[in-house]
Amino acid sequence: MGEPRADRRRMVEEEYLAFANGQAAGVSPTYEALARAVPTDDRVCGLLADLPGGKQQPNLLFGVTRLLGGPVTDPAAFLGWVVEHWTEVRPELLARSTQTNEAGRCATLLPVLTGLPGPLALLEVGASAGLCLYPDRYRYQYGDGVLGDGDGPVLDCAWGRPEPPPTRRPEVVWRAGLDLHPLDVTEPADLHWLECLVWPEQDARRERLRRAASVAAAEPPVLVTGDLVDDLAELAARAPSDATLVVFHTAVLGYVDQATRRRFADLVQTLPGHWIANEHPSLLDGVLPPGALPPGALGRLAPRPRADGPEAFVTALDGIPVGWAGPHGQFCE
Repeated sequence: MGEPRADRRRMVEEEYLAFANGQAAGVSPTYEALARAVPTDDRVCGLLADLPGGKQQPNLLFGVTRLLGGPVTDPAAFLGWVVEHWTEVRPELLARSTQTNEAGRCATLLPVLTGLPGPLALLEVGASAGLCLYPDRYRYQYGDGVLGDGDGPVLDCAWGRPEPPPTRRPEVVWRAGLDLHPLDVTEPADLHWLECLVWPEQDARRERLRRAASVAAAEPPVLVTGDLVDDLAELAARAPSDATLVVFHTAVLGYVDQATRRRFADLVQTLPGHWIANEHPSLLDGVLPPGALPPGALGRLAPRPRADGPEAFVTALDGIPVGWAGPHGQFCE
């Protein structure tokens, strides 16, 4: 693993405190309390420190705990349960990843998609269960009134751009996803895992997930098990030639190293059609052209275009930033 064990334990402690202070504070009291409790328990920190890199994540541990029926509302009970059930927890942590599939992100993709010539062939990299492949089936609320109809969820997005919000949905004639471990929402176990990744207090997100899953189950996308570099071109070649290919990804680049991000960016720009990236700006360093991002955007924390709220993602079309986006589709700016 490289670092001495004591250093790995310290990194675990720092990661959980950073999660508590950053992502969970003011959003999930349940997860904030758990994340603050982990650094106080030498047993749990030691167990996590012995895992491979990327498998100690708070979201992953908390999701697996809920998947296995463990307690999350009592930090002391949670810590004891993790230690007692480690022989069950550890293999799940090793086998799984945080495949959060937030359909709300379609609200921040829609302004870009509606500006492209249709019909569209959508290919999502890091698709999980492919719920972001249905921007034409969901409904949108950018202010007054709802865009679209049907049984899909209403995606509420605060609009802060100078131009008007979209007034139509795109025509999509082909949709496919690429993922190392794709999920199938028609399988109860896969859908249950997705629900376990939604934080306990976020009832609206949980309901949105279920409604989006119903849309996907009615017309399942093509989901291919594969790597974002090694298998992308082959899947892209399956798109209909009379449609505009759009390769897109959101909150994916954090799962690969810098060299792989660069290889992916080089590859995707050789494909016909367009490329939409929706990622934390710190992950786009060396991926977008030099000077494409605002000064200071590549620090450890992204600048916030709003005085409050979550850190913003950068949305980029063909390597050029076109706006800021809430990481779960909360706002477009």
